[in-house]
Amino acid sequence: MADDLEDEPRSQKFRVSLPEGESSPWLALSKRVLAAVGILVGTVILVYVDRKGYGDATDPTNTITLIDAIYYTTVTLSTTGYGDIAPVSDQARLINAFVITPARIAFLVLLIGTTLEVLASQGREAIRIARWKRKMNHHVVVVGYGTKGRSAVKTLLSNGLDKGSVVIVDTSSTALAEAHADELAVVTGDATRKEVLQRAGVAQADQVIITTNRDDSNVLTTLTARAMNPDAWIIAAAREQQNAPLMKQSGADSVITSSDAVGRLLGLSSLSPTLGSVMEDLLSYGKGLEVAERDLLVSEVGMQPQSLPDQVISVVRDEKVYNYFDPVVTRLARGDRLIVVRSARELPWAPRPGTHNEDFASDDD
Repeated sequence: MADDLEDEPRSQKFRVSLPEGESSPWLALSKRVLAAVGILVGTVILVYVDRKGYGDATDPTNTITLIDAIYYTTVTLSTTGYGDIAPVSDQARLINAFVITPARIAFLVLLIGTTLEVLASQGREAIRIARWKRKMNHHVVVVGYGTKGRSAVKTLLSNGLDKGSVVIVDTSSTALAEAHADELAVVTGDATRKEVLQRAGVAQADQVIITTNRDDSNVLTTLTARAMNPDAWIIAAAREQQNAPLMKQSGADSVITSSDAVGRLLGLSSLSPTLGSVMEDLLSYGKGLEVAERDLLVSEVGMQPQSLPDQVISVVRDEKVYNYFDPVVTRLARGDRLIVVRSARELPWAPRPGTHNEDFASDDD
């Protein structure tokens, strides 16, 4: 996808893949195959160099050619042993006893070990995926791992979300490699298909973030995800503002118009470079200013939004968002949540919930 859901045949298989550990079993298998080939080539050379010590019962001239050496090596190392070519000199028999026989054993061990390793790795992968599916609940599904998708995941992880709670859905092999490099689970397939979203656990997800670069794919994915999970919070990206209402009608709770947002930022930067810099700072994470949502503290109940240490810009009350100057939220009440602008650093005057042993003023208290 890499910001796009590429076209793919409807018959294409989808699959779940989890990030590998530090050592890939496929690398170990490749090394074993190369070692087996090395034994085979080395034995062929050894037999051909000592060809005068071998006899061919099917050849009246009793001449061993390179092809004969390859033939003898393959049937010997595979323990087939037709007996048509055999060592006849003492030297050839000693070489067979102390060199070729150990090579045969090593060759068989490599072949059997490789087969067992493939079966074992496939079995381990199946067990890992089964265990992952059992644990996958209340997670976040991110459709598309391009620029927008990676930025969304980075923001989630920076705010404390565990990597194990993120599932990427994408069709691109590049996105698969990048997501695995970031230690994220990936479902490879077209997110407009129900079975692909089922593999990603959309029905059990808390949030679905749709970041592809095609509005038609976003609409179909939103429709499918909403039908599978009526309670999930779905955020979709739209390239064109005219498609935003359609995504809303399809079931998206929030629609971000990327082109319009960038255009407004460019316009603000043109009218006022300083204002553009401030807006860019607010959109970035970890430095300068940040926009955050936090719980109301017990000590802040009854206060005016403007009087708090944090710069309150909105108050969330009964699932509705009010501007800080709205008469409805003149005084803060239990259960309110605050949208604030504050320093990205941890400062004593800007407590973050859970960092200073604060008491929250929730409706349950």
